[in-house]
Amino acid sequence: MAKEIWEYYKSIKAFIARKIDDEGTVEEITNDVMWAAIKSHDNFAKKSAEFSWICGIAKHKIIDYYRKKKLKTILFSISPKFEEIADIALSPERDVLKNELKEEIKATMGEISEGYANILRLKYIQGLKTNAIAQLLNTTVKAVEGKLKRAKIKFCESWTYDRKTNKQFGKVVVTNSRKTDI
Repeated sequence: MAKEIWEYYKSIKAFIARKIDDEGTVEEITNDVMWAAIKSHDNFAKKSAEFSWICGIAKHKIIDYYRKKKLKTILFSISPKFEEIADIALSPERDVLKNELKEEIKATMGEISEGYANILRLKYIQGLKTNAIAQLLNTTVKAVEGKLKRAKIKFCESWTYDRKTNKQFGKVVVTNSRKTDI
């Protein structure tokens, strides 16, 4: 069974490579797909061709990859200190930590003003560009940029993950009305 599944390796790798440009990532996802197929082969209902079934697994792995990539982009744009948090979240306990992190983000969004939370949602969750947000809110691009900057600062000030876990991933210092991460 495992030997039969590994026969699809090159075809699955080519399938994944059409969706993802990075060779290292393609290799990693291909291996994940193959191992997932081997582990769950007993659940294969044979309602489709085996290759189609494995491609289905690959599609889910690709979607997971892009979700993680989007989460990283959102977190890193809010604050660079989230890079270390994300690295921890990608360890074997990643699913539990990822859910914990999502809950913490939701809680922090609830602690800041609705206006700030709304503009962060529009930018980082809905993925709108600054000019689209400006049109939606009937304001200027510069006003949106300023509000986004203030919203990010407020989000970082309200972020409690570091304090709850007794970990420190970054320290925020305010000097001369300018905020920097050290």
